[in-house]
Amino acid sequence: MPTTKKESVQFGFMMCFGMVFFMTIYNFYLNGMIGELTLIEGISDFLIGFVIAFILDLFIVGPNAKKIALKITAKTNNKVYTILSISICMVIGMAFFMSIYGLVTTYIHNGFTASSILSDYLSVFGKNFMMALPLQIIIMGPLVRFLFVKYVKSTKVVSV
Repeated sequence: MPTTKKESVQFGFMMCFGMVFFMTIYNFYLNGMIGELTLIEGISDFLIGFVIAFILDLFIVGPNAKKIALKITAKTNNKVYTILSISICMVIGMAFFMSIYGLVTTYIHNGFTASSILSDYLSVFGKNFMMALPLQIIIMGPLVRFLFVKYVKSTKVVSV
């Protein structure tokens, strides 16, 4: 979809915003924080999560996910396979890192009561992955691609 670095940043911004927004609400729900947090706390958690996710997308997860996905789909010309591979690799990487962020914020808001950080992390990662994968493939991926093509790609002036 994006063909330039600027378009990649714009596409990543749109995708991160949508995914972090819905995953933040999902995690607030899972942890019983809806109604417990103030609006300012919720917005600040979202903004911090968004900044972290955007940095991960631009510098760590995004480039590596694309490299892996393009190697996996190197022998096919089917764009759908490539898009799905990139989406799956992105979700795995982002769920891995953002689950750490989610676990830390849960401990900050609810206190540290875990007997095993590893089991808590694996639980959070599993729940996040199970929600993020269909959210990415069924809702956010198609929606962001549609909006990107309609409003970002179409803003270029074609010379005659």
